[in-house]
Amino acid sequence: MNFENKPKLGLGIYTASEIAQILRVPYRKVYTWMNKYWDGKLGKEFGSKYSWQIDGTRAVSFHTFIEFYVMMRFSEAGVKPKQVLQAHSELVKMYNTAFPFAHKEVLEGIKCDGKHIFLETQKGIIELNGTKQFNLTIIQMFFVNLDFDNDNLASRFWPMGKKKSILVDPERRFGHPVIDGKNIFPEVIYNHHKAGDPIKYIAHIYELSEAEVNHALEYCDAA
Repeated sequence: MNFENKPKLGLGIYTASEIAQILRVPYRKVYTWMNKYWDGKLGKEFGSKYSWQIDGTRAVSFHTFIEFYVMMRFSEAGVKPKQVLQAHSELVKMYNTAFPFAHKEVLEGIKCDGKHIFLETQKGIIELNGTKQFNLTIIQMFFVNLDFDNDNLASRFWPMGKKKSILVDPERRFGHPVIDGKNIFPEVIYNHHKAGDPIKYIAHIYELSEAEVNHALEYCDAA
């Protein structure tokens, strides 16, 4: 089983604050999950393989970053963390991956009958007993914003959807969000515009379309 247990070039490195910014979720939620579950309950099972310390700050890899979103959504829907972690552990063995909630077949298999949440896989059904109905649309929207590699693990994430040009790719610019095909940080464009440069001028000097400039501005405004 392949674990991403230390920082490596090409994997992407994400701190709690960066995850919160990219996923548009409160920092406190990411921090709690990172410390309570990845460094706590999951950490006891897998040691320090899910996260590591960088200058005193806890950080995770791209695939753990993807799993954050799915696991937090289950929790917000009323599924007890113990049940989510149990399902995670079972799926680890079934799919021989440390990151089942970043796996294409798992994300495709999320189902709900109105009372119970479960994962329908090729090898069986894992039920997650939630306390209220789960909004599957949230996970489905997240799923379509992902690209997958040959191992069916998430490989790239489009935080604003694939119709917008902002991309998170762990193999490009250390996983920092960029404008697709340009490797330009959206913050660079945002700072130009904030300083008073018009959109047409910014598009010209960076060889971008005006739409790409607007996507960068929209992304930074939302963050």
